Amino acid sequence: MSKKGFIFDLDGVIVDTAKYHFLAWKKLANQLGFEFTKEQNELFKGVSRKRCLEILLDIGKKEATQEQFDTWMIEKNVDYLEYIENMDASEILPDVPRVLAFLQESNIPIALGSASKNARPILEKVDLLHYFDAIVDGNNVTKAKPDPEVFLLAAKQLGVNPEDCVVFEDAVAGVEAANAANMISIGIGEQHILKEANYIFSDFTEMENSFVQELINR
Repeated sequence: MSKKGFIFDLDGVIVDTAKYHFLAWKKLANQLGFEFTKEQNELFKGVSRKRCLEILLDIGKKEATQEQFDTWMIEKNVDYLEYIENMDASEILPDVPRVLAFLQESNIPIALGSASKNARPILEKVDLLHYFDAIVDGNNVTKAKPDPEVFLLAAKQLGVNPEDCVVFEDAVAGVEAANAANMISIGIGEQHILKEANYIFSDFTEMENSFVQELINR
């Protein structure tokens, strides 16, 4: 049996940092004189910061020079970092530590595959960093999901073949990236949104250790 590797996205899978991204984008939109809603924020799931700002300016029908654009990107990130400064273990989504512990006890290598450039400090704050054998984030990749680069890189760092990897994702782009990498995709979220995933759970409380063991045994 070939060795398996498990790869987790960060935002919306391990912790819910999406709300902090939302607050930071909303603050910028308000500064620029328009409203930004939770519904509009759905467009930002799994998308790079640069692309998010482009969408935001579209929503507000705003033009920007390159200099303004760059300044706003930095401003948004500074605000976001202030919001996450106070994160702690209470922010971890339900039953994530159980699944990570089960994998670690089974000697299965674990990677993080996230677009976030702040993945490592977040994992440190919520005290989960010790579970991860590899971290591939926005600092290591040039192509955003649905390009499979982030997951292929994670598999390589774990020393596992892509087809022997299992990916946990909450965004459509992430599920598409996992599928493109020829990995097993597990959607965490809503059935009708993540329908392209091989398996879908609303959260980890629905996923029993026996199911995780089944994935390991494949």
